[in-house]
Amino acid sequence: MNRTSYSVKEESRNKILIGYEYNDLDLVFAQKNGNPILPPEMHRNYRKIVKNSGLPYIRFHDLKHTHATLMLQQGVHPKVVSERLGHSTIGITMGTYTHVMPNMQKEAAHQFEQLIK
Repeated sequence: MNRTSYSVKEESRNKILIGYEYNDLDLVFAQKNGNPILPPEMHRNYRKIVKNSGLPYIRFHDLKHTHATLMLQQGVHPKVVSERLGHSTIGITMGTYTHVMPNMQKEAAHQFEQLIK
């Protein structure tokens, strides 16, 4: 069972058990009552997960950058990436991730070349 389906099932169970007092804020990570997880608790949980996974530790915030870089490298439109990151403008995203763009320019040129052949 993947983590997402487990979380959805657990959240549904908590909503039923807690009832009207469940604070449904549609969060990715929440306490059992639906309230936001406080940053120190989130950090503690994240460190435990990384340690148990055997993967090298990276800062939690770096996951956001990895996510954005991988999406841009796969050709996801920068506007979509910007929205997923919660940036107020696409300019912030483009300014932060310009290091990914040279490869995207080469790929775009190659795709256009294939199109006009």
